[in-house]
Amino acid sequence: MSRSRVMAVAAACTTVAAASVMIVTGTASAGTISGTLYRDPNTPVARWLQSNSGDSRATVIRDRVASQPASRWLSNFNISTIGGETATYIAGANAAGQIPALTVYGITNRDCGGASSGGAPDLNQYQQWITNIAGNLGNRTVIINLEPDSIALLTCLSSSEIAARNQALRTATQTLKSGNPNAKVYLDGGHSAWNSASEQASRLVAAGIASADGFYTNASNFQPTSAEANFGRGIINALNGQGASGKRQVIDTSRNGGASGDWCGDDNTDRRIGQYPTVSTGDANIDAYLWIKPPGEADGCRYAAGSFQPDLAYSLASSATNPPSPSSSPSSSPSSSPSSSPSSSPSSSPSSSPSSSPSFPAGACGATLTAVSTWNGGYQGEVRVRAGNGTPSGWTVSWTLPSGSTISQVWNGTLTSSGSTASVRNVSWNGNLPADGSTTFGFIASGTPGSPTLTCTSP
Repeated sequence: MSRSRVMAVAAACTTVAAASVMIVTGTASAGTISGTLYRDPNTPVARWLQSNSGDSRATVIRDRVASQPASRWLSNFNISTIGGETATYIAGANAAGQIPALTVYGITNRDCGGASSGGAPDLNQYQQWITNIAGNLGNRTVIINLEPDSIALLTCLSSSEIAARNQALRTATQTLKSGNPNAKVYLDGGHSAWNSASEQASRLVAAGIASADGFYTNASNFQPTSAEANFGRGIINALNGQGASGKRQVIDTSRNGGASGDWCGDDNTDRRIGQYPTVSTGDANIDAYLWIKPPGEADGCRYAAGSFQPDLAYSLASSATNPPSPSSSPSSSPSSSPSSSPSSSPSSSPSSSPSSSPSFPAGACGATLTAVSTWNGGYQGEVRVRAGNGTPSGWTVSWTLPSGSTISQVWNGTLTSSGSTASVRNVSWNGNLPADGSTTFGFIASGTPGSPTLTCTSP
């Protein structure tokens, strides 16, 4: 069966260190979205690069995969933590002045019990999960791809279960739009080698596309962009005839630059990256070309679904056409969210910008602190740890907090506090820095940043 298999993607806490990358984005020349797509530096591919900088595949994977914005999957069903996870991702994108893209993947009986099974145990709990996402979307533009396969794949559901799912999707769409009126919500459109355009349009209407901005196609699949655009026009025409006009398309181009066909890409070396992500599509029907499926993350037929596999990433990237040229290093933002992060974007842009890179310290390591963003009563800090002669036994950064400042959350490090002194030690994957290497960690704190002196030591 030709279908779109998707995976549960777990967020990883990491940073691309000393990467040379270029984010391919731009101002929209068509569609309804303008701006720059957000490249989250804290992803499974970034974590792999941090730990495998000397791998022969690293340069290609860094420059052609990690350099690009990809959708963040909200796929771990946990009602108590999903709000904080959403809030920090949105805050990072807002602080960067970029557009975040989320793929929400937690509906009951997802993937019809296949390789990516899981999700909410029932639809009531699903709506609680969605409500917690909606309450943390901020108030700026955010792209939401709602529930891959939920409309195109219905073979495991009875007629009453299909009706219940459609109602759940209608409610979810309305809840997300109410949480952030600037959210762009797109429903599952399958792909061009699956259901017909007229059939998919009818399913979209039943699932409440009237309240959504449009639909996405080719999620985790391999159909060419031209075929998907033609398919999308067919769906739009059919929607217009069913009273759901004004809808637009998003296309997943993460793996559609080569052969199409069977849903699983784990063993197929004919695949390659398609068009790089952008909202500048040149097509009035298409709002964005996105990497909904992050390249290098498995489908579940050979490797665990959602796991990052460097051989898959390298295979996709090494044969990509028109790869981006290396440019400046990416900025960094948190990967796991503090529940106390503001749900709306910080009130001001970063209060200070990193200065030009200092020379590497003469000893084991040194550290510099930047206030990435500030808001009334708090701030987000980023600390860059730079190795002089290396930190084979790990590193610890300590500083005295300004009066009234307390740290509530840390990512990419482990916090210990003694009075007004904060100390952050490396986590398992970012402690062993080579000579002249670097990494970052971040934190959320109350109060004001001040200008503390940081001390970095290595046992």
